[in-house]
Amino acid sequence: MKLLNTRFKKIVFWFLLVIIILVTVIIIFISPIAKYVVEKYDYKYSGREITMDMPYINPFTGYVNLRNIKIYEANKSDTVFFSADNIIANFEMTKLLSKTYEFSSITVRRPRALIVQDSTKALNFNDIIERFTPKKPKVKKKKKEPAHFNILNMKVEDGTFIYKETTIPVYYYVKKVDVSSEGLRWDVDTLPLKFSIQSGVGTGTITGNGSINLSNLNYRLAAVVNKFDLSVMEQYIKDIANYGRFRANLDADIKATGNIKEKENLNTSGTVAVNDLHFGKDSLEDYLAFKKLTVAILQLNPSGKKYSFDSISLVKPYFKYERYDHLDNLQNMFGKGGKKVKNAKQQKGDVNILFQIADYVKILAKNFFKSNYKINRLGIYNADIVYKDFALNEEFTAAANPLTIVADSISRGTKWVDLSLRTGLKPYGEVALDLSINPKDSTDFDVKYHLQKIPAAMFNPYLITYTSFPLDRGTIELQGKWNVRNGFISSDNRLTVID
Repeated sequence: MKLLNTRFKKIVFWFLLVIIILVTVIIIFISPIAKYVVEKYDYKYSGREITMDMPYINPFTGYVNLRNIKIYEANKSDTVFFSADNIIANFEMTKLLSKTYEFSSITVRRPRALIVQDSTKALNFNDIIERFTPKKPKVKKKKKEPAHFNILNMKVEDGTFIYKETTIPVYYYVKKVDVSSEGLRWDVDTLPLKFSIQSGVGTGTITGNGSINLSNLNYRLAAVVNKFDLSVMEQYIKDIANYGRFRANLDADIKATGNIKEKENLNTSGTVAVNDLHFGKDSLEDYLAFKKLTVAILQLNPSGKKYSFDSISLVKPYFKYERYDHLDNLQNMFGKGGKKVKNAKQQKGDVNILFQIADYVKILAKNFFKSNYKINRLGIYNADIVYKDFALNEEFTAAANPLTIVADSISRGTKWVDLSLRTGLKPYGEVALDLSINPKDSTDFDVKYHLQKIPAAMFNPYLITYTSFPLDRGTIELQGKWNVRNGFISSDNRLTVID
């Protein structure tokens, strides 16, 4: 009996030893085998070259760590399309028996992706989508119980994503991209997300959370934008202008729901602010600028015809218009009659984001005056509007500064909307204007205006050019009142010329 026990123990020992050796051998050799198989058959099955350092794969625990993986562009290019320091996954081996394939976690560390778009709007990863999109079977087969897939606890850590558009051209990137999600289960269509992004150029961050329904493309979004650099827009502006420099940054705190396919299906609230915008001939000479444009949204719902704003304010706007012997500063930039803009719209309207933004704003605003709209306060504060005419024998310069325009309680239900304008004129003068308009019919309005202390000599460049006779002195005062109903004007005006 004792001898039998000894033999049994030896058998168990050797059996366990063989199992341990077998497991060890599998763990040791499965990683180089996997690396060999991937790099040998990569082009055959993916159409792209794939390289990596020695991975670590444990088939018994379901742990996979792909190290320094690189996927190159199609057609055996030497340009890297996607790379990552690590792709780490944990596969639940125990659930295979229940026909459920589940990754309990997937983490991609320091990914770097290059997205390229050409003039046909084709992207450099379209071939991957086409290759791995399942084709519909021609012959109907007997339905089998489908396999279930769960991908849980997904993370992207410290990513960099680069975008290149080859026709305009445009180059831009974002960095420090962190994305996390609880994941997606086979019986749930909604994918929740949390994200954080930094601008690759200049400063700025975007953080937030949301979700998307993968079946109907409904989405929910809550995002906070902090001083996000908008200088990328300069590359798009060069497509529609002969020259020009642009800079600005964006702040926002918004909450929105909607549908990706249906643009008017949007319901949003929050605050959007564009700061320190400068656009002009070069970095020193602005044609258009402002310190801050703020839009405080109570509810914006185009499909429900609701446009409710707490306030819209523009602080310290600046605009300069210059007239020359041939054209003016704007037509020199954008072409005669905006010809360069029209050509860019026809040729590259599908890839220039400026046109896409303009078209989207047009869609959102097309039913504004037919909807329930309300703006509690509209204001333009401390504006500076400059006009210069170099086409005369002498240069003429005038400016409205500081210009303030304020209107309260603008709504469709209000009987009349009151607007007040006050400004100084440079070199001398003052202007006051009060407008009261019927929001239901813009052909009904009342205007009171008063221009005073305007020196007659300031118009000498025109008088000399067209009459050859200047004025030495004199002050002009103009005031009046207009009552307009159904487009018919009844007015009382008085012109006073002093000294």
